[in-house]
Amino acid sequence: MALFHVRMDVAIPHDLDPGIRAETLAREKEYSQNLQRQGKWVHIWRVVGRYSNISVFDVESPDELHEILWNLPLFAYMTIDILPLAGHPSAISE
Repeated sequence: MALFHVRMDVAIPHDLDPGIRAETLAREKEYSQNLQRQGKWVHIWRVVGRYSNISVFDVESPDELHEILWNLPLFAYMTIDILPLAGHPSAISE
């Protein structure tokens, strides 16, 4: 498994149809919670004061992460930054 730190900044257009917005947000929540239940999306934190989150994914490969992110319902409205993570020798836990 491989860990990735992912920052997602969301910019939904203000003129997006409210019905489409609500439906897209509902699909995003369902999709992300399913990935959390599967253990692939292991942490998610809101960035205070922004429509952003910091997440940690535990996936088999960069290709799997790409596929997960590409399928986010809000993907078209996101700027995403990804950092691969490795264990630290001073960590007292895994």
